[in-house]
Amino acid sequence: MTSSAEFTGWHKSSFSPHNSECVEIGHAPGVRGIRDSKLGADSPVIGVSTRGFAALLAAAHEGALDR
Repeated sequence: MTSSAEFTGWHKSSFSPHNSECVEIGHAPGVRGIRDSKLGADSPVIGVSTRGFAALLAAAHEGALDR
């Protein structure tokens, strides 16, 4: 895990209700950060390569992560 300070442009999904808690995505060269929006800058961050993040989004879109 890394710190929120290493990433810029934190944002929530446009599908998230306005005041709801969700995950946020931040950007750094070659890496995407994922953090809990409830904690904001104090949240631990999981760093994922841009390729790995794209694969995660594709899997979620295809329903491969559904239970």
